[in-house]
Amino acid sequence: MAKSKYEYVKQFELDDSLLPNTWLVVRIDGRGFHKFATAHGFTKPNDRPGLDLMNACAVAVMKDIQDVVLAYGESDEYSFVLHRSSNLYTRRASKIASTVVSLFAASYVFLWSRHFPEKTLQYPPCFDARVVCYPSDSNLRDYLCWRQADCHINNLYNTCFWEIVHSGRSEKEAEDELRGTVASEKNEMLFSRFGINYNAVPEMFRKGSVVVREEAEVTSLSAKTGLEVVRRKRIPTVLHVDIIGEEFWKSRPELLEVVIMINTDHIINLILNRDIESFKIIEVLIDIFVKLWDPYSKSCRLSILRMAKDSYFYVSEITLQAVEENICYPLSV
Repeated sequence: MAKSKYEYVKQFELDDSLLPNTWLVVRIDGRGFHKFATAHGFTKPNDRPGLDLMNACAVAVMKDIQDVVLAYGESDEYSFVLHRSSNLYTRRASKIASTVVSLFAASYVFLWSRHFPEKTLQYPPCFDARVVCYPSDSNLRDYLCWRQADCHINNLYNTCFWEIVHSGRSEKEAEDELRGTVASEKNEMLFSRFGINYNAVPEMFRKGSVVVREEAEVTSLSAKTGLEVVRRKRIPTVLHVDIIGEEFWKSRPELLEVVIMINTDHIINLILNRDIESFKIIEVLIDIFVKLWDPYSKSCRLSILRMAKDSYFYVSEITLQAVEENICYPLSV
């Protein structure tokens, strides 16, 4: 940026850098979505195409922003989790929030016709966004548990509410009837009066949607031969599962991995001086990492996901007993 006498105005910008070494959660919410849903004839209490569209937008965000490791959505909201080691936009809250919410909203408009081929978008949707820091893994999990519990509570209520309305009662009468009722009473109402077993309601409605990167076969055309090539890649995948219990987290230890930083400046210089192709740097560093740490942890199992500019390695399951010459040290535990 060219210097000028007007450059002093930059001093009015506030520093909104987020706390380092904390999980970042960007939560977006639909603004005025009751009106939006009515204007577009969404099915009550759950509109399957509308929820599929929200999920497709979340996938689009995760494809574009690699720092997002997990997303959770229900109704007209979505939460995007960035790893505690993320340095996206030097952790500036305004830039992170605005990027995520604008990409989500743009994707909503862009993908609308795929999910509603017979409906015209009447007016642009609007979403607000905020970023919250969570200092520990347990704080992050509690946040996600809160959102999934909220999904269950809201969906049980809304399922009862709209069944009462669809039976011929007014919305005011439905609201009055449900006031003060507990979950067991709502379940009994659904089963005895409307013949609905709540446990048979689709899991997406009861549990919300989780987006994580799962390994899958991806077919592409080879640039050299023009033939189809099948590769295994980790791609954003939508699941409808319980995230309050332990099974989800135990089967995906990489989500809450320990982050290790390796001081490799001198190693990289040696490699570059020998003109080794850049993509082999990662292979060499992994080999060096194993040699340095294996003597201290016979059961060391590495899960290298990527290498960022600061030479971060993402590792799951590692037992640290000693550190040699300050070459390797844990950035966060």
